[in-house]
Amino acid sequence: MKTTKELKELFVSGEKDELLRDIYIDEALLDYQRQRYADAISRYEELYGCGEAEIYSAPGRSEIGGNHTDHQNGEVLAASINLDAIGIVGKLEGVVKVVSGTAPQIEISLDDLDVKEEEKETTKSLIKGVLAGIREHGGQIGGFQAYITSDVLIGAGLSSSAAFETIIGTIISGLYNDMKISPVDIAIIGQYAENVYFGKPCGLMDQTASSVGNLVHIDFADKKNPKIESVACDLEEYGYSLCITDTKGSHADLTDDYAAVPREMRAAAAVFGKEVLHDVTLPELLEKAAEVREKAGDRALLRAIHFVTENPRVREEVAALRAGDFQAFLRAVKASGDSSFKYLQNVYTNHDVQHQNVSIALAVSEAVLGDRGVCRVHGGGFAGTIQAFVKDEAVAEYKDRMDQLFGEGACSVLQIRKYGGMKVL
Repeated sequence: MKTTKELKELFVSGEKDELLRDIYIDEALLDYQRQRYADAISRYEELYGCGEAEIYSAPGRSEIGGNHTDHQNGEVLAASINLDAIGIVGKLEGVVKVVSGTAPQIEISLDDLDVKEEEKETTKSLIKGVLAGIREHGGQIGGFQAYITSDVLIGAGLSSSAAFETIIGTIISGLYNDMKISPVDIAIIGQYAENVYFGKPCGLMDQTASSVGNLVHIDFADKKNPKIESVACDLEEYGYSLCITDTKGSHADLTDDYAAVPREMRAAAAVFGKEVLHDVTLPELLEKAAEVREKAGDRALLRAIHFVTENPRVREEVAALRAGDFQAFLRAVKASGDSSFKYLQNVYTNHDVQHQNVSIALAVSEAVLGDRGVCRVHGGGFAGTIQAFVKDEAVAEYKDRMDQLFGEGACSVLQIRKYGGMKVL
């Protein structure tokens, strides 16, 4: 284990430039990342003093296909991206101390990992949930002190919470388990922390994409043992870039909008005597459409139609990428976006139809891009972000238009990162 002084010198001197290129891909980010790591180490020293330390990283994620399918045991195509949380970490006895960004320090005793209602929806609850989850999965846990900083955009659909859960799990894996806790187990533990300790009924996609890394096709038919396979995709080879635009829409009062999606899909599944829609086919759904309308409601039927048609689209995307047919891939992405807007109906909340940031972003994107790219709602929806695959020659124009509409820096040009949760040094 190196000292903080030694670690900082490795980055300041440029000795770790090749490592940074490997992790973050984009050469233009090198100066930023070099300084970012040095600053994070300095902040750790201010908090905890100089001494031996390790560095960990966990990326945000971008959902490529499979909008709102994971909670129905469906399939997704998702990628880790080159925005991440990094943690400077040292060992401690019996206690965990974490400072995340500019927030106050969180301190947790390893003897007090019970769920507490008053701690729900807090960062402390996520840390406790990951620690408890690792212990319940048979892993070793121990104390540590950490400074964590993240450039994963909060509220932008890139899953900053999953990156945080993943980095905590990866820290424990590195410090106390020789990095032998599998990325899938870390993802499952992260979901457990968010569901049970934080109190958010999320699926498993975000954590899996962040923890496993790269572009992955995930089949959640068996949620305890999801099938995960890597999918090769070199956007540079095809002449396209992945653009994410934060539309700056408010996420306030959207909890019921998000919760209603799995709730209504399950209500539709119940008509078939099932808990989730995984095993329901489109012909079966159409056959019982009137009954689903009667028992679950019209929107439940529409959302069920989205699910049973979205799963095959994920497989179409994977097959297209493997065949090198990028235009077929783009057509499937556009179809996914159209289905999300028309049937899933997660582009805006019907409680506030006068604010439709995502709808505006999609409409302007289609007008600006024409045949130079495709766009779709990104992540959970209702507010937040859109995703676009844009021809490289159109990126500058597209970014300018999105920034004009939603503010400077609203549009980010991202890269698919090949690493999930990792020990950097």
